[in-house]
Amino acid sequence: MKNIFLMLLILTFAIGFNLQAFAQFTDEEAVEKEKWEVFLQNGEIVSQEQPFSEREAVTKPWKLTLEKDAVTKNALWKNCEGRMRGFVENWRWEIAAYRLDKHLGLNMVPPTVEKRFQNNRGSCQLWVDAKMSLKDKYEQKIKTPSYKVFHWNRALYLQRAFDNLIANEDRHQNQFLITDDWRMILIDHSRSFRTSGKFAKKLIYDEKFKEGPRLMKQLPRAFVEKLKGLDMESIKGVVGEYLTDKEIEHVLIRRDLILKWLDKQIEKEGEDKVLY
Repeated sequence: MKNIFLMLLILTFAIGFNLQAFAQFTDEEAVEKEKWEVFLQNGEIVSQEQPFSEREAVTKPWKLTLEKDAVTKNALWKNCEGRMRGFVENWRWEIAAYRLDKHLGLNMVPPTVEKRFQNNRGSCQLWVDAKMSLKDKYEQKIKTPSYKVFHWNRALYLQRAFDNLIANEDRHQNQFLITDDWRMILIDHSRSFRTSGKFAKKLIYDEKFKEGPRLMKQLPRAFVEKLKGLDMESIKGVVGEYLTDKEIEHVLIRRDLILKWLDKQIEKEGEDKVLY
């Protein structure tokens, strides 16, 4: 998509840890979190369109204009479910990804709620224009400002850890959105939470990534501790009905793969080189 839509939200609260250091949303956005979730759920749909071709968006999402209390915003709605162009898609995974991201304190995924449209259940996200996508960055040869490289790289490591956890097999460059101040926002998670064998045996991002090594070189200690604290009941409490028990079991399998990989890196590089 040439015009990249970024859902502007909310949230960098600590969830028991001081996580603001690596969250991608600002404190000002954080205090708006619940307001925008309610807006998405209860806003009246005043217009609707499908602005993307099937080539641009296989899931055929809708652009909705919502209005509530004299506030008007656009949102992205999808109700994909089943196999589409060879991939299994599910709108529920959009909501589960947002909730899990929020629970882990990453705050890189825009707020996503369930909303009915045309008598169908679906996921709904608030959007605005981002500065650019990662695809734009590469195609236009835009360099990351030198004073942002350190933080940008750490955001990339977090993206890899999160996608490893949720088995997101479809993180293409248009799904990395970049704000004016070079924060990373991650969108489109309807191909996540896989339960096939390959996603229980190895990580997506590691030394053997198909396009070359993509490592989780440095991760926040607080995030790793949150990973360690995950179990079936805690994840159920976070994601509700949006993941099955089997999908949750596979999240925990991949969590263990991540922790095992990190242990090896710590043994090789030293804890202070891997965790911060």
